[in-house]
Amino acid sequence: MAALATGGPNVDVSLLHDVNALARYAPAAVDRAVVLASSYGIPLLMLLLVLWCWRGARRQEPAAAAETFAALLWAPLAAVIALAANVPLRQLVGRDRPFRVHEGLHVLEPAASQSLYSFVSDHATLTMALGMGLFLARRRIGLLGIGLALAEGLSRVYIGVHYPTDVLGGFALGTAVVLVLAPLAMAVLTPAVRAAARSPRAARLVRGRHLARPRPVELGGEHAAVGGGGLTRDNDLAA
Repeated sequence: MAALATGGPNVDVSLLHDVNALARYAPAAVDRAVVLASSYGIPLLMLLLVLWCWRGARRQEPAAAAETFAALLWAPLAAVIALAANVPLRQLVGRDRPFRVHEGLHVLEPAASQSLYSFVSDHATLTMALGMGLFLARRRIGLLGIGLALAEGLSRVYIGVHYPTDVLGGFALGTAVVLVLAPLAMAVLTPAVRAAARSPRAARLVRGRHLARPRPVELGGEHAAVGGGGLTRDNDLAA
């Protein structure tokens, strides 16, 4: 705790300066793009991944769709739980923002000064929790989400508002909440989703139209008629 409160180990501080130095020498347009991506772009992409995964889940068979949809519900719930857990954690650690301790940083997000403490990063916690939740639902989409979370964490160091260990702590917190509580969450959410799938009003949220009502199998249709005609014709020839 003491090392975190006083600015972290030297490797942590040197990495902070090395990454943040890129912002000082990069064009202003690049700096603005990183700030926009960190604040809005990457969270929006995470939301689009959730919607993409939900769209694909509705095309699955009912049993698989229920499990996938339950995991998709767990992803944002886990993110909220992780962010709530970070509130007392920040107060307990009490680590000042890096630009309050170290001079020469190029801070691109002045709004971050409204928050005194930096450990752990809310942005890293949120995006990694969503990424891991997506990974439980669909691995390929989840890998994209985890990649976006890594980019989000790097951007927080780039703009000078977090130490690298703040980001790593956020990744650890988001991952731990998702994976440790997943068995309990899925045990509760999966039956609830299955019950919703049986409801006429909520069923469309879980499964697509082509899976909503199975078409009855018609017996004695065209093939049966043709077959019957063939048998009669063969019987006539035999006679």
